[in-house]
Amino acid sequence: MLILTRKQGESFLLGENIQISIAEINGDRVRIAIDAPKDVKILRKELKEAGDLNMEAASTAKIPTAETLSNIANFAGKFKEKK
Repeated sequence: MLILTRKQGESFLLGENIQISIAEINGDRVRIAIDAPKDVKILRKELKEAGDLNMEAASTAKIPTAETLSNIANFAGKFKEKK
């Protein structure tokens, strides 16, 4: 891992076409400006991790079969009849 020290207004390059600039420093918060081509995907890490967890949950979720859905509908119909 490379660790750089930059002051407000300073920047660095990633490759030939991505520039990262320190826009503002306010206490423990840093505003970063990223100048990159439109085809470069920029995403906060926590959003990527949340998306990965959602994809994992969706892929392991059990999807009810047509038979199960039919049984639920029949049960609901019988419940309504008893009221």
